[in-house]
Amino acid sequence: MLMIKAIVRPEKSNQILSELNDAGFPSVTKVDVVGRGKQRGVKVGDVIYDEIPKEMLIMVVRDEDREDVISTIMRYAKTGESGTFGDGKIFVFPVEEVYTISTGKMEL
Repeated sequence: MLMIKAIVRPEKSNQILSELNDAGFPSVTKVDVVGRGKQRGVKVGDVIYDEIPKEMLIMVVRDEDREDVISTIMRYAKTGESGTFGDGKIFVFPVEEVYTISTGKMEL
């Protein structure tokens, strides 16, 4: 299994969630976050905004669903042409074990 964490623009998250649900991936945790990328924030005049609002979507999926989930997120998170900064990042991590708290059982 894999954990996928996607940091996306807030205005894109509802469409991404809807498309993931339609593709058969309804289980997602959504967290409001702030941060900045390698552009070090946004400068407007003399003011630098370095805490840009984003949303983090967290999912655990089967290995074989990796490409479907990543391609869906990428397709609906992108705002414009290639190279536009601020569209976000996708991180993929291995998951060794998952337990359901209410039953105490390990899931496969």
